[in-house]
Amino acid sequence: MQKVQTSLRIDAVKLEEAKEILDELGMNFTEAVNIFTSMIVAQQGLPFKVNLPNKETRKAINDIRENKNTKKVSLDELKAEMGFNEKT
Repeated sequence: MQKVQTSLRIDAVKLEEAKEILDELGMNFTEAVNIFTSMIVAQQGLPFKVNLPNKETRKAINDIRENKNTKKVSLDELKAEMGFNEKT
């Protein structure tokens, strides 16, 4: 199989986070991209469902883009608000 080199523009922080996760899974970023590419071919599309956001979500996205109704919360606060308990 012939290999080609490509370049991607990816958020630096997310790339490093992804690399750490992939390392824990025993693979590197290139291997993960190759798996993703193979899945696109096998599925003849993205290997997960993609939907347009509903009206409420679109409003929330627009509010965030316009810095309206936004407040900073910690991950712990968000987990608590969503009912996640770390001790489960």
